[in-house]
Amino acid sequence: MARNFVHAVGLCLLTLLMSLNSFGLVQAGSSAQTNSTDFAPLLQWENALVKGDAAALKTFYSASPAATIHTHNGEMSADAEVSFWMGLKPKEMKIDVVQSESSQPGEWQAQVQAKFRSGTASGEQMFYVTESQVWQRQGEQWLITTGKRTDAARLEQPASTKKEIYPANVNAQAEINEAKTEAAKQGKRILLIFGANWCYDCHVLDLALHRPDIAPVVAGNYEVVHIDTGDGHKNQELMDEYQVPRSKGIPAIAVLESSGQLLFSQKNGEFENARSLTPEALLEFLNKWKPQAR
Repeated sequence: MARNFVHAVGLCLLTLLMSLNSFGLVQAGSSAQTNSTDFAPLLQWENALVKGDAAALKTFYSASPAATIHTHNGEMSADAEVSFWMGLKPKEMKIDVVQSESSQPGEWQAQVQAKFRSGTASGEQMFYVTESQVWQRQGEQWLITTGKRTDAARLEQPASTKKEIYPANVNAQAEINEAKTEAAKQGKRILLIFGANWCYDCHVLDLALHRPDIAPVVAGNYEVVHIDTGDGHKNQELMDEYQVPRSKGIPAIAVLESSGQLLFSQKNGEFENARSLTPEALLEFLNKWKPQAR
C-alpha cells in the first residue's frame, strides 16, 4: 500500500483508515454487528440513502458546525457528500452496520458498509463503500458532524485490519519449502504474497482471495504462502531472491513452479493499491498463471 512503513501508516491513519480503531471513532469494547435499529437516526439515514432521497439525506448532516467527510481526495462538505451518494445511482443497495456505539452522552459513532449494483442493465457491477460517522445531538436532532469514507470500490473493503494474515513468528523459507512439496504432489503452483498486518491493501487482497468466485481458483491451483515484511525490513532477502522490488510496496506477489522456478514477480507495484483492483482483473491474473492443463 505504501513505499515504506512510515508512509504506509500515514496513509492508513490520514486517508481511508478503514479500521475503526484507526479512525479513532470507536472506543475499546464496542460491539460488532450492532443492529442499526439501536439508533433510529442512523436507520433513517440508511432509508433516505436506499431510496435515493437527496433532500432527506441532506437533513442528517450538521450545518453548524458544518459537517465534513474525509476521503482519499480530501474533505467533502455535506452537499458534496450527498452528491457522491446520489451519483452512485444504485440499482439496489444493502447497508450493514459493522459497528456502532455511544461512547459518551450526546454522541454516537458508527461504521457502515454499503453494497450495491450499478451500471447499465447489460453490464451491472457490484460496488462497495465503507464510511465511519460521528453523530452528535443538537437540540432534538441527531446529526452527522464528521466522518471518513472510501471511494466506491469493486472489491469489498475490510472493516478492520485486526486479522493476522502474516504471523510474526514463522520461518518463511520453511513455509516455501513445504509449499513446494505440497504443490509437486498436487500439480499446483505457488503463490507468494509479501505483506504485513498493518497494511490495509494487504487485507483488501486477502478478502478478495476468499470471494466465492475467486477462492476456488486459488484453492484448486495454488499453494499460498504469506511472507511477513514487518516494518519493511523483514524477509527482504526473499523479496530479493524472488525479484520483488521492495521499493514498489506491498502487497506484492510472485508465482513459482512447484520446483521453485520463478514464473512471475511483481516489478511495478501491480498489487500495491489492491483496493483499486477489480475481481475480473484478479481472476485474469490467477487464471493466467495457474498450471497448464495436462
